[in-house]
Amino acid sequence: MQIYNTLTRRKEPFTPIEPGKVRMYVCGMTVYDYCHLGHARVMVAFDVVTRYLRWRGFDVTYVRNITDIDDKILKRADENGETIASLTERMIAAMHEDEARLGVLRPDREPRATGHVSEIIAMVETLIDKGYAYPAANGDVYYRVRKFEGYGKLNNRNPDEMRAGARVEVDEHKEDPLDFVLWKAAKPGEASWPSPWGEGRPGWHIECSAMSTCCLGDTFDIHGGGPDLTFPHHENEIAQSEAATGKPYVNTWMHAGAVRVNQEKMSKSLGNFFTIREVLEVHDPEVVRYLLVASHYRSPINYAPESLADARKSLERFYNALDGVGVGGKDEKTIQNERALAKAVYDDFEDRFIVAMDDDFNTAEALSVLFDLARELNRAKKEAPALASGLAQELRRLGGVLGLFGQDPQAFLKGNQAALPLSEEQIEARIAQRAEAKQAKDFAAADGIRDELAALGIVLKDSREGTSWVYEPPEQ
Repeated sequence: MQIYNTLTRRKEPFTPIEPGKVRMYVCGMTVYDYCHLGHARVMVAFDVVTRYLRWRGFDVTYVRNITDIDDKILKRADENGETIASLTERMIAAMHEDEARLGVLRPDREPRATGHVSEIIAMVETLIDKGYAYPAANGDVYYRVRKFEGYGKLNNRNPDEMRAGARVEVDEHKEDPLDFVLWKAAKPGEASWPSPWGEGRPGWHIECSAMSTCCLGDTFDIHGGGPDLTFPHHENEIAQSEAATGKPYVNTWMHAGAVRVNQEKMSKSLGNFFTIREVLEVHDPEVVRYLLVASHYRSPINYAPESLADARKSLERFYNALDGVGVGGKDEKTIQNERALAKAVYDDFEDRFIVAMDDDFNTAEALSVLFDLARELNRAKKEAPALASGLAQELRRLGGVLGLFGQDPQAFLKGNQAALPLSEEQIEARIAQRAEAKQAKDFAAADGIRDELAALGIVLKDSREGTSWVYEPPEQ
């Protein structure tokens, strides 16, 4: 298995620190608002990583933090006229609802910054004792960037380049403009905790250093996050953690690609900013998940009507292959016999799937393997029905590694019932009228009913067993 390491800028063989076990930390959400599509990308990308590693036999400990104290949280709570706890609890509950609808498994641990203030203070004290940090006259504590020899290694630039080319926070209390805050002195009325430097609260960067090492140890296997976190957040995490512990912080750094909307950066100022729940009000959650999985996790994704339409069409191909092939009512022995019958055929697909996913979790290539498996399933349904059930089971099994194909095929193919232009009873009544017209050899009337339903997005499918239908909303 190889994983692209942001730190070394190349793919590297993945060897866990402890054989058979993987410790992974991913930067989570600052819970002042609903999660947006960029959050969804990170949620789904590392959900797939976790699912696949476990499927390959690793014992994975997945930690994703929650930032529940922050300037944005303080500002939003004040604007809403509610307590910080009320705001953050409400947003955390909404986040869990969103990720559940996207089929994202909950992390093993979800530490909150407010629950680790003592560990944060202890790490800041260690950094001060080692000369990497200093208390300022205003009650803040800052990190000495130039003291840490390896600063900039994640982003491949040195501090002088950063100072010349980047915006830095100017503060008269800093020794150097590049220094960043570890502990913030509280303003009157703000939420705060007692510390050796006075009442205050943690800086953003130190939260993750303290929580990750507390949950996973001084050095762990994988650290992940969104594309905007490499600098300064992850660069600062490395500096803090390695200065405090004297050990390498993370072996492999992984970063998901950005989400663009109609080829533009997603931004509230551009009016193209979408929360997950806004999107899921309109689109099947599995369609959104498929869009996020269909591209390699490091690639940017374009969110647009046509890309969602393509994602739905792709899923329909899989569900059409699975349609009519079930295991309901079969005992375990029958199921195993069917799998054994198909084993010689699907072993090749599993091998190819593993090759794709072992290559830096290449979901795009893995899905191409599953398309080949779906074609084999369609062929078996016509030419070798005895193989079909086993192949369908394999398609669902491999798809499940990506968090896909868990719905009933007919339920998915009929689409969003709330969006149907006719009720199911009305559709079935028109299908019955069409059957009567065909019986009477009034083929013009039968074709007219088919065309009428097709114009509404209701596509009829005739077979020996009768006529079924799927809902394909007309493109706007």
